[in-house]
Amino acid sequence: MSKHFDAIIIGAGQAGPSLAGRLTAAGKTVALIERKLFGGTCVNTGCMPTKAMVASAYAIHTARRGAEYGMVTGAVSVDFARVMARKEKVRLDARSGVESWLKSMKNCTVFEGHARFESPTEVRVGDQLISGDEIFINTGGRAAVPDFPGVDEVPYLTNTSVMDLSELPEHLVIIGGSYIGLEFAQMFRRFGSEVTVIEKAQRLIGREDPDVSDAIRDILEKEGVHIRLSAECIRFARHKDGVAAGVDCTSGAPEVIGSHVLLATGRRPNTDDLGLDKAGVKTDARGNIEVDDFLRSSVPHIFAMGDCNGRGAFTHTAYNDFEIVAANLLDNDPRRVTDRIPTYALYIDPPLGRAGMTESDARKSGRKLMIGTRPMTRVGRAVEKGETQGFIKVLVDADTEEILGASILGTGGDEAIQSILDVMYAKRPYTTITRAVHIHPTVSELIPTVFGDLSPA
Repeated sequence: MSKHFDAIIIGAGQAGPSLAGRLTAAGKTVALIERKLFGGTCVNTGCMPTKAMVASAYAIHTARRGAEYGMVTGAVSVDFARVMARKEKVRLDARSGVESWLKSMKNCTVFEGHARFESPTEVRVGDQLISGDEIFINTGGRAAVPDFPGVDEVPYLTNTSVMDLSELPEHLVIIGGSYIGLEFAQMFRRFGSEVTVIEKAQRLIGREDPDVSDAIRDILEKEGVHIRLSAECIRFARHKDGVAAGVDCTSGAPEVIGSHVLLATGRRPNTDDLGLDKAGVKTDARGNIEVDDFLRSSVPHIFAMGDCNGRGAFTHTAYNDFEIVAANLLDNDPRRVTDRIPTYALYIDPPLGRAGMTESDARKSGRKLMIGTRPMTRVGRAVEKGETQGFIKVLVDADTEEILGASILGTGGDEAIQSILDVMYAKRPYTTITRAVHIHPTVSELIPTVFGDLSPA
């Protein structure tokens, strides 16, 4: 006989625990199921541990530049074991915090094991069968392993296993020149590895505008990261020094020999082993659970939040999924997925903060545009810090004065972008920013200036 709950939450990633907190506070009984690590991708293999490593890489890089700031030091060496130990403490503290919170939550029963649907209302966890009036799937995603020739014949790393390295790679070959790959490329280069990035496309991070892509390539190459683009035939073979990665680029050596290979070629949702067919839940061709604007699946009482629904692949979108579900179910507040503005960051140094449309997308929309730009060399705060790489770019609809998008590649760009984003959410014209007084000396103080220098494009 199954035990019944008001709600079942499958997965303790970013959205699940917070929803459990709201539901139990509303007096509902909740079963939360986690099969492996509490906290999901962000806590265990994503944001928190990787940004801890980025912070170590930044400190090491700054120390090497000490003479520029008047600091006299000897040669800077890297204790990779201590870097990884620091990372490990960050993620273990966060993981245990989520687990302790859930297990101490009143009216919340935690099950540890693999959840599989038996029917639209029943879920089996090991030998236990439970049922729920509403079910929320928050199972996240995992690294996608492409079917490259030879990939099954060589050892390779993913964004998960690279977190458990015990030795610094002599030469890290990264397959994939997008967000995950580039963050690892710069940090491991700063730790002392030789690094080569192999990308099939003609430029890095093809989702971004060409000027952003080119500037990021320049930043990485100045630090000694090797970039191989237009890799038409990526393949692998064992080599006495590690792994041989075939490239077949239009120029350069036909293969790269690395001690380690990291596959950073995207992610896939964790939906293929949930028994969704028994629940009648539909998925798309990529395995994402199809949801409506309120995150309901094809079965009205079953919802999907976070990476498994294909509506955003970030911690902040997963948390917003929780907010949307809670607002509709508990607050009589009809929030929608389509209310949110795309925004994210790339955490190389300096970081890229992004909001809204790219210039390419804005031009495709057929709108009459005005564009403002400012190199970071003309931002006082960046000059004072000695971190002048990058630029600010803003896009405005010339007819409505609506802010369409912004890119800030530069020191503090991930923070400065927020002020633009808030005005976009407020649906105010760009003149709201041009008339604002920002604090000096900051990166943000130049944002009104950039908007004040708009030109037709």
